[in-house]
Amino acid sequence: MTTPATPSLPRPKEETARPTQGNASKRPVVGTILRKALEIRNNNAAAMEKVFPRKDPVQAQNQELKKLLSKAADTAFGKEYDFKRLLKSPRLREEFARNVPAFDYDSMAKAWWHRCLEGELSVSWPGKIKYFALSSGTSGASSKYIPVSGDMVRAIRKTSMREIFSLVKYGFPDELYQKEALMLGGSTQLHYNGTYYAGDLSGITTGNLPLWFDRFYRPGRKISQERDWPTKIEEIVQKAPEWDIAAVVGVPAWFQILFQKIMERYQLQTIHDIWPNLRIFVHGGVSFDPYKKSFEKLLARPLAYMETYLASEGFLALQTRPDTTAMELVLDNGIFFEFVPFNDENFNPEDGSMTENPQTLFIDQIEEGKEYAILISTCSGAWRYLIGDTVKLVDKARNEIIITGRTKSFLSICGEHLSVDNMNQAVRMLGEEENNGILEYTVIGVKSNGMFGHKWFLGCEKPIDARMAAEKLDNYLKELNDDYRVERLEAIREVSVEVLPLEVFYNYMRLQGKEGAQNKFPRVLKGAKADEWTGYLASLRKQE
Repeated sequence: MTTPATPSLPRPKEETARPTQGNASKRPVVGTILRKALEIRNNNAAAMEKVFPRKDPVQAQNQELKKLLSKAADTAFGKEYDFKRLLKSPRLREEFARNVPAFDYDSMAKAWWHRCLEGELSVSWPGKIKYFALSSGTSGASSKYIPVSGDMVRAIRKTSMREIFSLVKYGFPDELYQKEALMLGGSTQLHYNGTYYAGDLSGITTGNLPLWFDRFYRPGRKISQERDWPTKIEEIVQKAPEWDIAAVVGVPAWFQILFQKIMERYQLQTIHDIWPNLRIFVHGGVSFDPYKKSFEKLLARPLAYMETYLASEGFLALQTRPDTTAMELVLDNGIFFEFVPFNDENFNPEDGSMTENPQTLFIDQIEEGKEYAILISTCSGAWRYLIGDTVKLVDKARNEIIITGRTKSFLSICGEHLSVDNMNQAVRMLGEEENNGILEYTVIGVKSNGMFGHKWFLGCEKPIDARMAAEKLDNYLKELNDDYRVERLEAIREVSVEVLPLEVFYNYMRLQGKEGAQNKFPRVLKGAKADEWTGYLASLRKQE
């Protein structure tokens, strides 16, 4: 692809709202939303309570479960587990958990969702499932088809509106609400096989945006349809000077790459040289900690960061206030939650698989500071479904959580119980101490002669001494995790680091067909995935 000549940049835009020609028919709707947002800003607590009333968490969850069971009672799944009988129980949630088994993706797909893919109606949710979200596949199967019902599309849209209204708590100027948002997601040109459409969830939801949002949405519907990721990035880079971006939405790694390409193309010092009104970064899917230091070098001034928990299965939680990194669970919009204590009684310590009858708790029974895996039942026909993430409740009064990792992405080859959250913190601490952005990493467990070791692979912004990095990561993890400290003395005899160019990580993702959008590099590799990675690195060494 030929790089176009560098165009001259337009004069930086002032922080004022600009009238848009040809959108007269959309202005009344947009104006209504903006006025409501400003009303909430001017009367924060009272207005927010009026628009999104805070419900008792138990009451909200009981209502959601009842609605889900009632709507799905006549589906094949509802008949199999006699939802109509369950609905008569005075202890609905307990009876539901007792009578319906827990599923992971493989068991749910094999027993039920494959029938949806074949076009059968009302399998686990009423009607026809028109859309399937393809998961990023960082663990387990490489291609997971997650059903996305029309009810789920509407639920995600409703929670997204709640997120927009939450912005008023950040004290942005009024004009910011009329500027543009850049959403870096999957293609809206979905694959259609004659029965259903399949693609990235971001492509499904973006393709279903209301028309009034066109006024704010970038890169626009045409570029969003592009399936080739490098082509999409190039088209965004070319269009960048024409836009007045106030918010960006997507995965940190890909926005870092995009910003760097824009800055290189137009010979800029920071991304604010082209988008002076950029104030907000809405991110999710992966911890921002490893990227933050390097990301902020691309900025002229700080951004407000808002984390979201939007998985292929639904919009589970969102950050609703500044000065926290925690996210509030969405308890009243199409999802019923159960929480499985993340311990060796409920999960196999070798591979992270869930036991057949795990202990489950409800929203009022979980405790702050403890780690849980999540089961969800949703308005897309997932039932007691293991989503695969682990979370920690950090504020019970607000029902706020942080994501700590994946059930299959923890590292515990000899009882060290390292979570991805531990690893992210250690990597962040190393980056800060060495003034170096560590943008990608992964870890594998090594067994040798009856003993154990951890092998880290780091993708750094600047060169770093591997031996020193290993020593410091080891020390940080001893501080962060008591189990690791004990096992480091007894069983883990070696901690080593291999430093790799960042392109090695990105090229590997490209070869795996996981470039761009919501795809992210897995933080822990096990089994066949670890073998594929080490084999890939061995092939690179042979080429040198």
